[in-house]
Amino acid sequence: QVQQVESGGGLVQAGGSLRLSCAASAASGSIFYIFDAGWYRQAPGKQRELVASISRSGRTNYADSVKGRFTISRESAANTLYLQMNSLKPEDTAVYYCNTVPIKWNWGQGTQVTVSS
Repeated sequence: QVQQVESGGGLVQAGGSLRLSCAASAASGSIFYIFDAGWYRQAPGKQRELVASISRSGRTNYADSVKGRFTISRESAANTLYLQMNSLKPEDTAVYYCNTVPIKWNWGQGTQVTVSS
């Protein structure tokens, strides 16, 4: 069973940047080369949505709302998934989670991102 821990969130002003990390524990192997993975977010009163994904081969995909501002990447040796978020907007405020695409793991605790105007 994989367990993931998200971190790196915080309070930032509009236009600022944050880098989120997702450390995934696994019995063996480079987990993010075994599964397609992504970053999801859930804003208050809204459904959880996929904002960025990376396939096992390294192909990336982004929701239109974050395209050009967010970058997803991974580090195999550390079993870590990253999300670099630039030019943040108040509408990016949400709890951010990592998981496989499609979803296979239990959800972690997420990391809160709050963008003030």
